[in-house]
Amino acid sequence: MPTPARPSSRPSSKKPLALGAVVVIAAGLLGFASYLATAPDTPASDTPAVAATPEPDADVHPELAELARRDAGDKLAQGRTDAPVVLIEYADFKCGYCGKFARDTEPALVEKYVEDGTLRIEWRNFPIFGEESEAAARASWAAGQQDRFWAFHRAAYAKGAKEKGFGKDRLRALAKEAGVKDLARFARDAGSPAAAEAVGRDQEQAYGIGATSTPSFLINGRPVAGAQPMAVFTQAIEAAAAEAANVGSAGQDAR
Repeated sequence: MPTPARPSSRPSSKKPLALGAVVVIAAGLLGFASYLATAPDTPASDTPAVAATPEPDADVHPELAELARRDAGDKLAQGRTDAPVVLIEYADFKCGYCGKFARDTEPALVEKYVEDGTLRIEWRNFPIFGEESEAAARASWAAGQQDRFWAFHRAAYAKGAKEKGFGKDRLRALAKEAGVKDLARFARDAGSPAAAEAVGRDQEQAYGIGATSTPSFLINGRPVAGAQPMAVFTQAIEAAAAEAANVGSAGQDAR
């Protein structure tokens, strides 16, 4: 199984992400299963990705759940900060199956769970396919500084968008399509040390949990690998919501 090399431009952290050996080993399934599911070198098709379906009560790791930032100022997130379930998505704009998830599944999750306050989605830039992946990640962060991340996300993942590449002019066009008002600021932000640091921080987190391929997800600490069918996400989200409700009830009963 080929493993994408870590980009040399990624800022190095002063100390590794410390999640514990058991968690890193458990989360390592993200790399293996996600690679099988997403086949990043193969163009995405209408055929659903195939990978192991997680059991509702399996592979839940509290340490991984703690990676949710729940930051009200996070420009690359949507949903209530106090939502009982947080889905963390590690993805690359050049990944075909990331695009498939963005087009076919994510909008339904937003409508069904984000809008009613059950789910929060937090994006993590995880560019693993070279310079254009890195550039697109920094550009998405720059669009977010003008509150247009999710619009940029939709434009970059539109059907056929990946095949046009993510060169400088193309990224500017995507920003314009996304409604970014100040394109000069967008260009400055995309090339700034702050953008590189933000993307590097997301990459460090992904590598720290053992992810090697995209898309990879954590749902309240439960790893889900690949662009799975809607039913897999529904099952995992509803199981996590039920667990959160049980914890809340137990806490009230103890008072």
